Formats: sequence, structure tokens, C-alpha cells
Amino acid sequence: MSRMLPVPVTALPRIEDRMSFLYLEHCVIHREDGALTARNDQGTIQVPAASLIAVLFGPGTSVSHQAMALLGECGTTAVWVGERGVRYYAHGRSLATSTKLLVEQAARVSSPQKRLQVARQMYRMRFDNEDVSGLTMQQLRGKEGARIRKVYRENSQRTGVPWKRRDYRPDDFEGSDPINQALSAAHAALYGVVHGVIVSLGCSPGLGFVHTGHERSFVYDIADLYKAEVTIPIAFDVVAEGMSELAGTTRRRIRDAIFRLQIIERSVKDIHTLLGADEVVDSNINVVSLWDYQRKAVTGGINHALEGDSA
Repeated sequence: MSRMLPVPVTALPRIEDRMSFLYLEHCVIHREDGALTARNDQGTIQVPAASLIAVLFGPGTSVSHQAMALLGECGTTAVWVGERGVRYYAHGRSLATSTKLLVEQAARVSSPQKRLQVARQMYRMRFDNEDVSGLTMQQLRGKEGARIRKVYRENSQRTGVPWKRRDYRPDDFEGSDPINQALSAAHAALYGVVHGVIVSLGCSPGLGFVHTGHERSFVYDIADLYKAEVTIPIAFDVVAEGMSELAGTTRRRIRDAIFRLQIIERSVKDIHTLLGADEVVDSNINVVSLWDYQRKAVTGGINHALEGDSA
């Protein structure tokens, strides 16, 4: 078998130009040149790996070593999820080699003042430019809680779907009512895409500003920016239409909405804005520097010994 050459970094699409995600279950996943193949009893499909931002591997999937190598070369995030894409288990690394955004993220999370500024900015994105500059985190949480209650109530009135409260059961998907099942499936799909964007940019999914203490805290932070516009209304629409395949239909609707509403492009821009990066950071710069407290960074890969220095 001939050796497959890695996909050149310069040939890869930008994050903003990729499709959202591909959910696969009960199939064998392999590689055919630059395409990801998925095979089951019904046949085989081919998808250009570099066109995806994330692949969600559900139950019954068997993935070859070559397929994973292809995803790694293309910077496509592999996410292992539970049945219907509801539970998250693990993810594979992205192509990002630059730590510029990660360093800025860590610096802002580590400073209470900077962290509060970012949190306020996140809430400002959801409050139609209301002035939240003087609000505490407790006050911000209160405003957000009231906003979400209003969003649920309005969508319930719009669709006629009864709404009581959010009931998330990760270990018992069928145990909640249809609207909560649809919301869980919708949010899970959005989380997978946002997770892919975050790691593709070289940021840490665990360093959140509003959420904290969880390996996906930053994922929840960013996803919350779009739920009222994307996942919540779609979940209510699917239930109102009485769709039989609730989770699958919801997931496909979310996929289409993410493309239509340019959620990938917007999340890339929003992350850069929140982290103070006015210009897009090239995440594919493969340069290793050495830290210096006076000069911040010096060139790596060379001998810095001065003449006369002894071993």
C-alpha cells in the first residue's frame, strides 16, 4: 500500500469556511485519499475531511488509524459522543500550533478584573447592548436567568408546546419530556461545533469566564451566546411539528441553522473579540520560542551560550 502524504497546511480551508459537523453512528470509518469514508450495510459515503470543523463519533463507530491521522492533518476535531450525540466523552487534538490566543485566554481568566470584563462583554452580547458595565456577577446571572425564562416562555407561546422547566438527564435521555429531549440534542450539537472552533483556534475548552471548574467551561460560555437564536427555537419547532425521530431531526435542523446563521464564522470573531485579538491569529504558525521575562520571547532552536560561558 502506498504511503499517504499529509495534507499541506496551506491547502486547508480557514475555520470560518468549513461546514459545521458530521454525526456518525453504527458504521466503519476509514480514509480514502483526502476523504473520510463511512460504511454500513446501506453503503458508503465520502466527505472531504478538511471541509468539516468537527466529526461526532456516536455508538457503534469503528475508526481506523488512517482516518484519525487524516482528521489530525486537516485540523478537524474528533469528538466521541453518546447515543444521539447527547453525551460528550472525549475529543482529539486540533491542528493549532500557535498559543497566542491560549496565553491571552489564560491571562484574562487568571485576573479577577479582566475576567469580570470578559464576562460582562459576554452578557452584553446577549442583552442587546444594554449597559452592564457596573453589574456584579450575581446581578448578571440574575438578568441572564430572567432573559432565558422569557425566551422559553415566548417559544412556548409561539409553538403551543407546553413548557415547565429545563430537565436535563444525561444518563436517561428518554426519561424527560419531548421538549427537553429536543433541547438536549440541540445543545449537544451546538456544543460539538463550538468545541471544535475553540480547539481549532488553540484555546482551552476548560478555561471559562462565566462557567468554571469543568473541562468544557469555555464551550458553555460561547455556546450560550447563540442558544436563544438557534437551539431553543429549533427544539420547540421540532416538537410542535410532532417529528418521530426527535433527536435526529433536531440535530439536522441545528446543522442547517449553523450554516445559515454563520455560527462558525461568528464564534471565531466573538472569541477573538473577547480575548482582545483585533486581527485573526494564524493558528498554524509552527514556531517554538523561549520565554524571557524582559523580552517576553526569544528565538528558539539556536544555542544562546555567550562566548566565555562554561558548561
